[in-house]
Amino acid sequence: MSAYQDLIQLSKQIRGKLVQISHEAKTPHLGSSLSCVDILVALYWDILNLDPKNPSDSNRDRLIFSKGHAASALYVALQLKGFFPKKILDDYAKPGAILSEHPVYKSVPGIESTSGSLGHGLPIGLGIALAAKIQNKDYKVFVLMSDGECNEGSVWEAAMLAPAQQLNNLFVIIDFNKWQATGRSEEVTSISSLTEKFSAFGWKAHDVDGHNIEEIINSIKSTSTTKVPTAIIAHTTKGKGVSFMEDDNNWHYRIPNEEELIKALSELKIK
Repeated sequence: MSAYQDLIQLSKQIRGKLVQISHEAKTPHLGSSLSCVDILVALYWDILNLDPKNPSDSNRDRLIFSKGHAASALYVALQLKGFFPKKILDDYAKPGAILSEHPVYKSVPGIESTSGSLGHGLPIGLGIALAAKIQNKDYKVFVLMSDGECNEGSVWEAAMLAPAQQLNNLFVIIDFNKWQATGRSEEVTSISSLTEKFSAFGWKAHDVDGHNIEEIINSIKSTSTTKVPTAIIAHTTKGKGVSFMEDDNNWHYRIPNEEELIKALSELKIK
């Protein structure tokens, strides 16, 4: 089995855990969590220079998880990478638990910023990337955003500033699942040409299949010699991996019942 096939199986494992977590904790935003799994797997299992045993290393790469409503996906990835014990994940969203429905900075190792109020992640990431340049450090900063988040003006202010500062250590990955809270993203604002928009702002921008782990990894590695920030528009499917959840915005809010949990785990071949 190739390394990429191993990562594909890992994605299925994570998706199964996400459905289980949503069912047990009675928390929403499952569709949004499922859509970004393959991006997180590509980052944590191949791209990011991180050591779970030394999570505060000043030279570590940073991931700013800006789409905070999909926090459960981040939590599962961090736990499987060994950043914190499984018991903490098992207590997710319970009264008094360490892990809440949105990420909180330093609640557990590996969480680089509090998020949930959309539009803040890219400006935060820009500041951290600029600090690396000022301090002559080599770490990279990745910001994982949602497509609906691109409605925020703060995103485009940061998008103008980053190329001016030649922040080639800054990467934004947009989980473009074509939905936001109340409708199709394109019906709310005209965002279909995100690649052209970022390119016009001076970024190296390109589209990828957001569920093709190999393509995601190769697209990031192909930017090693660029002198400007990189924007990767990852085309994804909300609810990816579970047929009756895919491209159905009801799963932005719905919580799977026992029957749906069993059906989803069966599709994912999770026992």
